[in-house]
Amino acid sequence: MRRAFVLLLLALFAAPVAAQQRIVNVEERPSPWIVNGCTIQPKAVCPGAELRFADLANADLTGADLRGAKLSRANLRHVNLSGANLEGADLESADLSMAFLNGTQFDGASLRGANMAFARAGHANFDKADFTVANLEKALLKGATFRGARLVHTDLLEAKFYEANLEGATLDNVRTRFAVFQDAWMKDCIGCPTTWQTDDTVWQTEAKERRRNGENR
Repeated sequence: MRRAFVLLLLALFAAPVAAQQRIVNVEERPSPWIVNGCTIQPKAVCPGAELRFADLANADLTGADLRGAKLSRANLRHVNLSGANLEGADLESADLSMAFLNGTQFDGASLRGANMAFARAGHANFDKADFTVANLEKALLKGATFRGARLVHTDLLEAKFYEANLEGATLDNVRTRFAVFQDAWMKDCIGCPTTWQTDDTVWQTEAKERRRNGENR
């Protein structure tokens, strides 16, 4: 009887543990890593590359030239694209979650349905990019530019737009709960939360402090 009870306990606890096990892909990348003629490496020169559905998770593409590349539905999870050029690239439904995109050029790119949750895109260029139904949840976008960009039905939950430039952008039916727009520039923006910050901006506060201290600059 005691043995049966112990076996029952083991069965009850073993099932949840097994269910929580995480499968980790430990497949080694080839060297050189070449996908459809594009060598996946820092400063790769692959304008217009055909990389649709490609598995590029964790790749280091720092400073790469991917202008006009076709990356729809590509797995770019945790990829490093800092300083890369993806001007006019097709990233529709691509997974860019937790990607490093600091200083990356995305001007004119299609990011429709893309997942950029938790991405780090400080000072990135998203001018005239299309973010229709994209997910930017908790993305860090400090100093990024979105001039003329389209954000329609976009998830901006807890996104950080510190000092971002949203001039001429369109925000329509976006989810902005807990999003931060501190010191963001919103001139001629349609749908921007222009009343988000009612106090003085950082530079106005600094100017007042300098005047109080008798400084002229």
